[in-house]
Amino acid sequence: MPALDRSLIASLDAFQGLTPEQQQDVLSEAQSVRYAKGSEVFQQDREAAFFYLLLHGHLRVFRLTPDGQQVVVRYISPGEIFGVAMALGRSTYPATALAVVDSVALVWPNAVWPRLSERYPALLANTLRTVGSRLQDAQTRVVEMSTEQVERRIAHALLRLAQQSGRKVEAGIQIDFPISRQDVAEMTGATLHTVSRVLSAWEERGLVESGRQKITLRDPHRIFMLAEGHGG
Repeated sequence: MPALDRSLIASLDAFQGLTPEQQQDVLSEAQSVRYAKGSEVFQQDREAAFFYLLLHGHLRVFRLTPDGQQVVVRYISPGEIFGVAMALGRSTYPATALAVVDSVALVWPNAVWPRLSERYPALLANTLRTVGSRLQDAQTRVVEMSTEQVERRIAHALLRLAQQSGRKVEAGIQIDFPISRQDVAEMTGATLHTVSRVLSAWEERGLVESGRQKITLRDPHRIFMLAEGHGG
């Protein structure tokens, strides 16, 4: 198998603070794996045998509740390190990761994490910063679900997705991967009926455009005002 090119990771946040030689050493332990749309990268509560960095595509990360409900935890975009259960002190994956489009990831055996994180403190620090940011985001969402009306929760969710994976198009800012109204419902703790009602009302007001698993924010500023509770 040919060696992976260091340019794949040189500019990514997870590898900042490492010399080119150190980056190449970390990369030498990985392999590149393709995941077809709809396939699982890893499954909730299974043994964490690998950790990953997404090079191309998008992943949906979700948890199943004890009563079988699916809750979307987050979406993974290219350049993000994920599935590092050992950095959380876990031996199993806390959620399931699914490819929402054809995707490519770098994959490392979990067994190399202790050595790499000890040898390269910058890699450990960068990973912990990412994990900390996600925990903070999760806490923010818990507060939103506990205290905010559903319209504000939906506005916050769409703004987060646009910030993470927004692409400028003629009509506004398009979330750059397939996302359905059901996905938005699972992100916000709302029902599909409620999300459909809210998005349909926003479409009539010219705030969004949605259909065929695409959502475009036509007026991000007014959606931001809704998120902040200031009306539209």
